[in-house]
Amino acid sequence: MRRARGYAPLPIIVKRTLPPLLAVGAHLKNVVAVSRGSEVVLSQHIGDLETAKALFAFRKVIADLLSLYEVTPVAVAHDLHPDYLSTQWAKSAAYPPIAVQHHHAHLAACLAENELEGEVLGVTWDGAGYGDDGTLWGGEFLLGDAAGYRRVATLRPFRLPGGEAAIKEPRRTALGMLHEMNADFDSLRPSADAPPLSDGELGLLTQMLAKGVNSPVTTSAGRLFDAVAALLGLRSVCSFEGQAAMMVEFRAERGVEDRYDFSLNEGDPLVLDWEPLLRGVMRDRDDGVATGVICARFHNALAQAIVDVARRTGATRVALTGGVFQNRYLTERAYRRLESEGFRPFTHQRVPPNDGGIALGQVLVAAARMDKGCA
Repeated sequence: MRRARGYAPLPIIVKRTLPPLLAVGAHLKNVVAVSRGSEVVLSQHIGDLETAKALFAFRKVIADLLSLYEVTPVAVAHDLHPDYLSTQWAKSAAYPPIAVQHHHAHLAACLAENELEGEVLGVTWDGAGYGDDGTLWGGEFLLGDAAGYRRVATLRPFRLPGGEAAIKEPRRTALGMLHEMNADFDSLRPSADAPPLSDGELGLLTQMLAKGVNSPVTTSAGRLFDAVAALLGLRSVCSFEGQAAMMVEFRAERGVEDRYDFSLNEGDPLVLDWEPLLRGVMRDRDDGVATGVICARFHNALAQAIVDVARRTGATRVALTGGVFQNRYLTERAYRRLESEGFRPFTHQRVPPNDGGIALGQVLVAAARMDKGCA
């Protein structure tokens, strides 16, 4: 999802005067932004910064935006992840760098687009972003605004065997979650898109998980979708990003109202435990329940979990942001459930919920920090 032709570069008007800033976005779906006065101007979609061609375009767009809008930045806002090429560029630039946590930027972008002030509960769900604790966040509930936040709830952590390889192989994510559950790996189902894992491959992945070798910890909601796709035999290996999650969404049967369970465990932050949900998915699968019904119950469980956390936090306004909310089925279900329970939900309209909106949030967070003198 990206801003269409005619909408970039096009400013987002905010409710405050901003210092002149440059924001360099994230690594994937990169978009950069500059601020002047009460405007934040987002560039066109640049894309994933994984090739020399994309990196050249990234640098050129920055130069063009600064020149076109006659902006001399007082600082450059960037993602917290040290390995992002956008981060590395920012740290080598001639402007003071300001690091912004990935999911905080998602929240700030949604608040800015909806002209919201004061604390809002941000349901910030995506594939992964570098967390304050050095792990890969992705299933977060952040209570705050552009000036700051508290991580009030999160999905239960699990490991990704092979790290980035798990993004392309949903079966790896499923193995990581089965390992966390102490469940039998035989629960994994083969799919038609790839041959089953060999005994040698399975043994290696098992050892990686047991020893925590090349198996980073994550709380990713996006990877939870991947695991469900693998457990249902919908997809084992992806040919493009988000393919497995899209299959789970598209298979969800309309009209199904019941759902699987989540456990909300005490702690700071609260921990939303996905194990009862996955056990329900596997039980129904083994009992021959239609895949479309299982996928619908899965989505309904996520929507209800959002409502349950909102109740516990006492928030009345809830922002749905992050790449997972490109899923129309989930977004609509969550929105309706929140409204029916008396909450005020907010979504994106002009800026993508995925990393294409990160730069907008980075500008707002950086400006708020400069206001407090703690940039």
